[in-house]
Amino acid sequence: MSTRTSSAGCRGRRSHSGFTLIEAMVALVVLSIGLLGIAALYVETLRASRTSLNRSVAVTLATGLADRMRANRNPADAYDCAGACAAGEGGNAIAIADITDWVNTITQQLPEGTGSITYVAPANAVSPDAYVVQVNWTEVGQDDPVAYQIRVEI
Repeated sequence: MSTRTSSAGCRGRRSHSGFTLIEAMVALVVLSIGLLGIAALYVETLRASRTSLNRSVAVTLATGLADRMRANRNPADAYDCAGACAAGEGGNAIAIADITDWVNTITQQLPEGTGSITYVAPANAVSPDAYVVQVNWTEVGQDDPVAYQIRVEI
């Protein structure tokens, strides 16, 4: 008696080991979609970071000018640009220097940055003089400009 097994019996049993080409391609597609999602998240994070930086700069510039206004109160309307400011405007030498420096800094630090100052006369004798200071700039990918505005009472 022979203990040999016929080769026909082994052919019916097939062992599966390793990956097929289709499985490998599906895994590659799933990995690619995940990597694209991570890349999109990274791009959005960079955009939000740039927007945050621009807002921080606008707040710093507006509050810096507000401090200058409070230090130079005479005349009360010395910083009135009647809207959009240009270098060289102001009611006295200190205001002219402050506005010129402020406008130049806005144009250097913010994309398409502009500034405006509007004087608000007091409504009555007990109301303080006030200014509305606004900083405008354009964000990448947005049609409308972004603005930061504060009211400064002196």
